[in-house]
Amino acid sequence: MNASHEKKYTGVAILLHWLMALLIVCAFTMGLVMTSIPGLTPTKLKYFSWHKWLGVTVLGLACLRLLWRLFHPAPPYPASMPRWQIGAAHLLHLLLYVLIFAVPISGYFYSLAAGVPVVYLGLFPLPVLIDPNPGIKDILKLTHSTLNWVLLGCVCLHVLAALKHQFIDRDTILKRMM
Repeated sequence: MNASHEKKYTGVAILLHWLMALLIVCAFTMGLVMTSIPGLTPTKLKYFSWHKWLGVTVLGLACLRLLWRLFHPAPPYPASMPRWQIGAAHLLHLLLYVLIFAVPISGYFYSLAAGVPVVYLGLFPLPVLIDPNPGIKDILKLTHSTLNWVLLGCVCLHVLAALKHQFIDRDTILKRMM
């Protein structure tokens, strides 16, 4: 393997990164749109289904991505990058990984607590792991919403850091994922 390839993520990692980024943006946007529709309409119900399908897809891809990452480590950071930035990058990546699992899982359990099973693509019912529970439904709804906003903040920080490295530091950070 030549030196230019050693400083990049693998093609699979790059594909999973950008595909998941797109799906997460779509799911977040769908969540905002569906929750702003008053009442319970057929359109709102359709959007809820699509939102859940996106969440299940993100969770499945997150599992694949984590497995891939375990056997294909990230390329090294540039030698010029300060230690504190490397530490901050590791911490942010860890938080992003936790959130890409926690957000769909919290949504899944919120749906179950509300008494609404998740049927992936309208074809494949997911296991019902908890009974409907109005006592925890509101807590899970708040948890899911809060985790989504934390994920949005982390994604924005991630993008800003990549842009800083590209346009201010002019190093190879962004090129690793392109």
